[in-house]
Amino acid sequence: MDTIKSEEILKKLKSFEDRKYGDFQQKLIPGVESRAVIGVRTPDLRKYAKELIKNYDVSAFLKKLPHKYFDENQLHAFIISEMKDYESCMEELEKFLPFVDNWATCDQMSPKIFKKHKKELLIKINGWMASDRTYTIRFGIGMLMEHFLDEDFDVKYAKAVAAVKSEEYYVNMMRAWYFATALAKQYDTAITFIEKKKLDVWTHNKTIQKAVESYRITAEQKEYLRSLKIKKEDR
Repeated sequence: MDTIKSEEILKKLKSFEDRKYGDFQQKLIPGVESRAVIGVRTPDLRKYAKELIKNYDVSAFLKKLPHKYFDENQLHAFIISEMKDYESCMEELEKFLPFVDNWATCDQMSPKIFKKHKKELLIKINGWMASDRTYTIRFGIGMLMEHFLDEDFDVKYAKAVAAVKSEEYYVNMMRAWYFATALAKQYDTAITFIEKKKLDVWTHNKTIQKAVESYRITAEQKEYLRSLKIKKEDR
């Protein structure tokens, strides 16, 4: 399999440039400068990632960190998501996570192979959630939400998310997202965290807001959740 150079990949990415889309995208991703956004649409990035991993050795591109462009980070995340060998996937992910600097790259990176290795994944998740890096913690909570809220759910996972202490907006937003999803999938357990006020006030109220916006929560549950919102005078 031929090795493809990073410069070739970047040239290809620039051929996909959609400037209007790039300007719009940049506004949604605080901290990412406009000059660092080429403007490649997500479907094009996903398709290109599949093409690369199928036909080329992409090791040179994966080693070239940090990347200059947001779109390169997105492509990197999608390549990792397509890797079929768990050990190789995890190795590349661990190298890449310290360079993830925005919610989009963090949230859109979801290795398919993880579904077959949940026991090993759980050990990694615990380590990520104990990190001091914003998007490493967010990724860990995201993986817990994606893989351990259905048949593999255990209340100890919800307790672990509740125990995360952070002043970072993007960490606490993911914590709220986790509990809002838990309310949709494991209501009887998740509601106790709201009733007993196990979360900080911001995450508590944001969880209720996101849950109330969900079509997976019943009208009766939404009404009850609204009654549990913590008001300023209750703090």
